[in-house]
Amino acid sequence: MPKFRFCCFYLLTIFLVNSQTTQAQADTTRSTRSALILPLALRSIETDWSFGLAGSFTFRLSKADTAARTSNLQALALYSVRRQFISVLNGATYFPGERYILNHQLSYSYFPDKFWGLGKLTPDSNEENYIFRQYYIYLHLQRRLVGKLFAGLLYEYQRLLKIDYLAGGLFDRQDVTGRYSYAVSGLGASLTYDTRNNAFASDRGTLMQISFNNFLPALGSDFRYTNVVLDLRKFIPLHRRQVLALQAYGYFTAGEVPLRSLASLGGATNMRGYYDGRYRDKNQLVFQSEYRVPLFWRLGAVVFANAGNVAGRLDELNLHNVKYSYGGGLRFALNKTERLNIRVDYGIGQGTSRGFYFQLGEAF
Repeated sequence: MPKFRFCCFYLLTIFLVNSQTTQAQADTTRSTRSALILPLALRSIETDWSFGLAGSFTFRLSKADTAARTSNLQALALYSVRRQFISVLNGATYFPGERYILNHQLSYSYFPDKFWGLGKLTPDSNEENYIFRQYYIYLHLQRRLVGKLFAGLLYEYQRLLKIDYLAGGLFDRQDVTGRYSYAVSGLGASLTYDTRNNAFASDRGTLMQISFNNFLPALGSDFRYTNVVLDLRKFIPLHRRQVLALQAYGYFTAGEVPLRSLASLGGATNMRGYYDGRYRDKNQLVFQSEYRVPLFWRLGAVVFANAGNVAGRLDELNLHNVKYSYGGGLRFALNKTERLNIRVDYGIGQGTSRGFYFQLGEAF
């Protein structure tokens, strides 16, 4: 516990100095750009403690454009005490007038992970270790049709370089698709209605997005399958800058779906309190709620509650053996103007499922 307190104090001091310096420069030059580069320590159920560097760059393509939200670019490189390595570059670019929006993510992972089998009834005693190495590319270009309604095209590529697992274990007994090296490549489309007022932590507005993606051999995919993603979010402003945030998230697949493309329940953004991938299957439905309260200075607090499930078939996505989690946390504003926060959350699920998260940015 003393080490944790020292670590948090040290990191938050660095964050505050960087943030105040950047803000002061912005006020002096009236620039539309700001940048943070800082050492970082994060913690989650999946990685335990991880250490590295993070960079955040916010900007506007046009100084005179007040209609478009602030664009952002984030870079992250982390190495964990479990010998996991993660490097990510992602962001969202809002073109003038928000006529176009480009979302993207590029990543590489070397990740010792855990697997409990497929389905919503897998016992804790099933736990097996495995290691995967993966490249990932996601590109999503949207064009405004009218008002806040957007149509989009998306491309997704995933290359599993290697998977090391226990021969004769769960992967072999359940004949899991994608337990060997593979690549998937898919093209799809989206329809989005988005009135959120901020890219990092909205305090008002609505997001309604549906997208689908087809993975085909003609595109270089080793497996043929389709996924459909439904993401509904509502941010309701309350008294004195308090916010009620709600999300309904559905992930549905059909066809020959490989391991790393299955629905995955748990993690820092989805059903906090469960290990990411504690429950896996072809389909998933999750409901999340979060109550956000500003405290003082740069500090805030949240409480959250979630419910969800996975299933092999759509008719099995029901309340039978539904999973739930709840918890709370603190927020520290790195950039008050753009609402970029460090979040510290503790989530509790069913049985022994629980976890501590020390992350950059909100869960949703």
